[in-house]
Amino acid sequence: MPDFVDSTVKDIDARLRELKEETARLEAARSALVGTRRGPGRPPGSASTANTTNAASTRTRTRARRSSANGRRTRRSRGRRGGNTRANQALQLVSERPGITIPEIATSMGIEPNYLYRVLPKLAGEGQVRKDGQGWHPGKK
Repeated sequence: MPDFVDSTVKDIDARLRELKEETARLEAARSALVGTRRGPGRPPGSASTANTTNAASTRTRTRARRSSANGRRTRRSRGRRGGNTRANQALQLVSERPGITIPEIATSMGIEPNYLYRVLPKLAGEGQVRKDGQGWHPGKK
């Protein structure tokens, strides 16, 4: 019976190694397609760098992409759309439905409300909206 357990554990370990290698290959392929990179604070191995043969070529390509014509590193775009799109959407909802609350705005926009708790006070500081109790109203223009 102990031989069966030992062989089963070895089979499981071998399969887990295979799955980890396959995961690394899939993550590398996904990263290449999406163009993302591992951000700060994420544990090592959470991106395509787990596969060491691809890691060196990935680092080389990344360096080449980040270098400008004069050889200095340039800041890489994070892929944001800009233009305060969600802030504009929230502002439009406040204009259409005065007294709307942040959770209602978040539900209408299909996002988490935590983002709006940062955005709406900024809009209020700019005079675009004002808060009355729990609800938000259009500001005076």
